[in-house]
Amino acid sequence: MGRHLLAGLMVLAMLPSVLDAAPQGAAPKPDPKEISALPSYVRRVAPAMVGLRVQVPADRPSAATLGVERGGSGVIFDQAGYVLTVSYVVLDAARIDVALRDGRKVPGKLHALDLESGLGVVRLEGPGPWPAAALGDSSKVSAGDLTGTIGIDEDGDLVVAQSRVQAIRPFAASWEYMLDRAFLVAPHNPAFGGAALVDQVGAVIGITSLRLGQSPVVNLAIPVEKFLAGKDELLAKGRVESRPPRPWLGLYTQERAGGGVVVAGVSPAGPARSAGFRQGDIIVRINGEQISTQEEFYRRLWSGGIGQEVQLVVLRDQRFEAITVRPVDRYRIYRISDP
Repeated sequence: MGRHLLAGLMVLAMLPSVLDAAPQGAAPKPDPKEISALPSYVRRVAPAMVGLRVQVPADRPSAATLGVERGGSGVIFDQAGYVLTVSYVVLDAARIDVALRDGRKVPGKLHALDLESGLGVVRLEGPGPWPAAALGDSSKVSAGDLTGTIGIDEDGDLVVAQSRVQAIRPFAASWEYMLDRAFLVAPHNPAFGGAALVDQVGAVIGITSLRLGQSPVVNLAIPVEKFLAGKDELLAKGRVESRPPRPWLGLYTQERAGGGVVVAGVSPAGPARSAGFRQGDIIVRINGEQISTQEEFYRRLWSGGIGQEVQLVVLRDQRFEAITVRPVDRYRIYRISDP
């Protein structure tokens, strides 16, 4: 993972660290010439793993938080040259350089994004042939299942962690993002951004997205079922248009022990900034309903429509203030596919 990308995922300096710099030596880095020494389920996927180097124009909305130079991993899932990765690596991408395991380096184009799931698709340019990994059935995964994570580090080396699914649970993050079902995997893989999570037969069952917690650190992986649900439409249109987009404010928040959520930052591209939200505001109500958790906040925000006014009550300087804001469709703000 690039330093700028890791810093961007922190969102702002005041946020607590969940994506610290990866520890060194936490997982083996197999020599490509000794790939046969890897477990069979890893060997089935390894040829389809790619390293991604991404350039984003400085004037794009995500550059301020995610940086202009990003790196990560991806896995080719279709012989036509489609690569599945995590969305934050390729959001707003203007240039994508892709390194294959056979030594080839080819250009890629941002093909599609699913911001609700946090996944993205890159299309490789060139005649191929492209080695492809099989996509598995993540809906049958249970806590305790043996897995493996396979990623590409900054040096272009394959990084493998033999792992286990520790837990399956909902996950909410600061940047208006929530999964109703996410995998927590340990031990973690330091090359986590876009790494493939595979089952014991070598089928891809998830894409590793984040590094969470302190020691012992775990990886969060997005189940591949989130991708398969809208795969055909995503590839055809660049987004899942049949699913209403989630209303977006451009707020970064944290849960508060006493109830409500605290504003930790504001996106320069979102309507929350012009509406007057400030760092430290404590959001206690949305449209008259009290909120206690981040999950409650998101569910009530997303129950409305794009452009429909939302009233939030915040506690600021020991006084309650009401702020009215109109959520927007962030797919109209970020570059989600190549023109």
